[in-house]
Amino acid sequence: MRRRTFLTSAAATATAFAGLGATPASADRAPARPPLPRLELPRPTGTGPVGLTTLHLTDARRADPWVPTGKRELMVSLWYPARRPSGTAAAYLTAAESTSYIKASGYDLDPELLSTVVTHATTGAEALRTRTGHPLVVLSPGFGMPRATLSGVAEELASRGYAVAGIGHNYEANGTTFPDGHTTDCVAPGSEFPKLGAVRAADVSFVLDEITGRKGTLRTGVPLDASRIAMAGHSAGGFSTVPAMLRDPRIRAGLNMDGNFHFRNDTPLNRPYLVLGDEGHVPGSEPTWDETWPELTGWKRWLSMDGMQHLSFTDVAPLAKQLGISLQDLDGDRAAVLTRAYVAAFADTHLRGRPSPLLDGPSADHPEVRFHTPGAR
Repeated sequence: MRRRTFLTSAAATATAFAGLGATPASADRAPARPPLPRLELPRPTGTGPVGLTTLHLTDARRADPWVPTGKRELMVSLWYPARRPSGTAAAYLTAAESTSYIKASGYDLDPELLSTVVTHATTGAEALRTRTGHPLVVLSPGFGMPRATLSGVAEELASRGYAVAGIGHNYEANGTTFPDGHTTDCVAPGSEFPKLGAVRAADVSFVLDEITGRKGTLRTGVPLDASRIAMAGHSAGGFSTVPAMLRDPRIRAGLNMDGNFHFRNDTPLNRPYLVLGDEGHVPGSEPTWDETWPELTGWKRWLSMDGMQHLSFTDVAPLAKQLGISLQDLDGDRAAVLTRAYVAAFADTHLRGRPSPLLDGPSADHPEVRFHTPGAR
């Protein structure tokens, strides 16, 4: 799994992106800043309004594994079903996060471009109350990518009645802003994958400790059902689902979006698991998927999606389309439709006991999705 940041999965787009939102140079005077393009996340298809609260959590028992002079600090975005919108739109990235992320991409974009993305969640909205609490999906982003890059999936799930905790793994993303205003960059080495998986597994367990139960409800205002928890991730966040599940039995089901597996493949995992891959992730193409597949001993599915590339499972696909760039053969909005549909189907099946026909086999409405059964006779 290579380190990939915003818009870096297709080197051929470099020329097209140069100058989009950029400020032209002038020898005579400071140039006027052109208006930023209006970028917007795909609208959720669920019927409920979405709230968003942001948490700053510190694990006092653990030194940060990448910068050990301090304790492990995390920023967590918690999307949730709301009674009604608050009227205060949630931000996508801070200006500093956007600047860090775009700088890391290497493209000549306005550094604050992603701070203006329109979301469909509001802050300060009262959480919808339920008798048992909301089922919870934990999201872990790709290496180098801010947690906000999975906002489209998070808003979709929250609009359908799920709470979603997107974890900002500190020093593993280009752009994590803390309440005091300082912003950290990615300093973790991209080659230490087993350590990365172990660190993220510990992060997930700590976050679950902090946000579930009565203490968590008092802190967040969002009632969560600790008996119905799943984890999904993209890239590094995807492969981290397995070490997290092996560490923490509270995670009932796991979903990996296009992340190669980087851990010892010798411990069976007997819980539901879904692997969603781009068009190249088919049996025989990636050894870590072939090696891990037999160790997944519970309910499992291996799906690939024609026309998708590595970043197609994130907000990058629809946002890039709005900038006039196609990062994959498939339309960017269509990539978002497929990702959200199958993530929601997985959550419905394993957290709500509502089996989805999307996971039973090929769908005429989703012809891009292929089912694979390695080793089947």
